[in-house]
Amino acid sequence: MRINCFLSALLVSMAVLLTPVDGQAEKKLLPNVEANEEGLHVQPWFKNTFLDLREDIADAAKERKQLVIVWEQKGCPYCREMHRVNLRIPEVVNYIRANFNVIQLNLWGDREVTDLDGKVTTEKKLGRKYRVQFTPTLQFFPKKLAEGSKKPGHEVEVWRLLGYWKPFHFLNTFRYVKEEGYDSEPNFQRWLQELGRKMQAEGKDVKLW
Repeated sequence: MRINCFLSALLVSMAVLLTPVDGQAEKKLLPNVEANEEGLHVQPWFKNTFLDLREDIADAAKERKQLVIVWEQKGCPYCREMHRVNLRIPEVVNYIRANFNVIQLNLWGDREVTDLDGKVTTEKKLGRKYRVQFTPTLQFFPKKLAEGSKKPGHEVEVWRLLGYWKPFHFLNTFRYVKEEGYDSEPNFQRWLQELGRKMQAEGKDVKLW
């Protein structure tokens, strides 16, 4: 299991920032999504499933995609920022939708969820089981499960993003998972810095801050 720690998230926030992604003109942004009755901002392209995670991974695989769970909660300012900034940028959203199926779970919700080990629980109990302590938290799952695996979700996830990350970091964590960058470079910060150097060599505008 490859899980990013909170310290790494803080370090990443000081790494590489691509100006064009953060500097999108307002007219090019996707529509803003307001909070629903539960206080969550729900993107129209988030998947609405029966929350059987084993089936959700299989369904994503049929589309040549991977499953991502995004944990949020009412009143979370960083969740709001993720929706207000990151998920209004077409480049970000298009890449996610092309490669991942995203399911949103409420850290304090009561909907029933069937974990990968076959146990049925609720959103809030699953959040405790997965040791989700921050929102937003994004859990990335493998393209397919090992045959006969009965491990719970937090033991098979391949990557975990904790807290709010700027658009460049946010977008590239999806690329990191898609390209299985964690196999060659388990340290995301180093992987991202190398990406920044390659972009600079190509003449692209990259700022270190």
